[in-house]
Amino acid sequence: MIAAVLRRWVPTCAVLLLLNGAQAEGQDVQIADVSRPGEQEPITPVPPVPAEDPRKVSLGERLFKDPRLSHDGTRACMSCHDVSSNGADAADRDRGVDGSLYQFNTSTVFNAALSFRIGWEGRLRSLEEHIETSLNNPILMGTSVDEVLVKLKTDEEYDGLFRKAYGHAPDRDSLFNAIATYERTLLTPGSRFDRWLQGDAKALSPDELDGYRLFKSLGCVSCHQGVNVGGNLFERHGIFRPLASPKPEIVRVPSLRNVATTPPYFHDGSAPTLGDAVRQMGAAQLDRKLSDQQVDTIIAFLETLTGTYRGTPVVAARP
Repeated sequence: MIAAVLRRWVPTCAVLLLLNGAQAEGQDVQIADVSRPGEQEPITPVPPVPAEDPRKVSLGERLFKDPRLSHDGTRACMSCHDVSSNGADAADRDRGVDGSLYQFNTSTVFNAALSFRIGWEGRLRSLEEHIETSLNNPILMGTSVDEVLVKLKTDEEYDGLFRKAYGHAPDRDSLFNAIATYERTLLTPGSRFDRWLQGDAKALSPDELDGYRLFKSLGCVSCHQGVNVGGNLFERHGIFRPLASPKPEIVRVPSLRNVATTPPYFHDGSAPTLGDAVRQMGAAQLDRKLSDQQVDTIIAFLETLTGTYRGTPVVAARP
């Protein structure tokens, strides 16, 4: 049923992209007007970090960074989702516990709580579901929830932390909740674009504003909008030309928050730079060959989407 709906809807999305300002090949694109800062824009600012129970946040962060959550103790959630840099890593695809390549490029954990689904295919509906799936996946963490709980219950310090935060020994629900509570704090507010949305007219340069106008006129904003500049619908990629690996054909639209810090791009990590990604998206999704100037102008806007984590700007991961 869902697949049938997507087949009907996604081609319509492609039409909407064109109707939002993309003209026939060889014609100029009319740059959409940008209203005064913050007035009726299709993108909204990242909200402040939610006020969560600090005991649960601290416990969740500790679990997120603990390699004992993997079967052989060699990797933690942090191994692929490095919150000291971009919330992901610099690999096109990470390797599993058995040495095999993951199917997909690792998405950043920053602002994941703001997306309507988790994962490139959007199969997971909550952070808790993603945590359980990751632990049980033989390639990702190579363990099981039951195995992790045995480790936690026999660790006197962890047992005490769970009892302080939840009033009882570790169990499935408290394990998932602790990590998810921490992940909900992994928001990156304070980008220059958000400051502009909130009324700071000087937060963006004229070139950056031109990039935002072009981003809207071309139709990029049809799929990349909302608080996460994406992450709130599905799309069929390669509508006009092939884009990245052909499978899966339909993916969840990725968030563009902090996008300048998260190369490589696409679900298979096949676009090494942001310029490559913008050019390929223009051709594959909009049927347009973007000029170098257009690409540079859009990138200027995208770079303003970089926010801060715990007061420090998000940075790219080291190769």
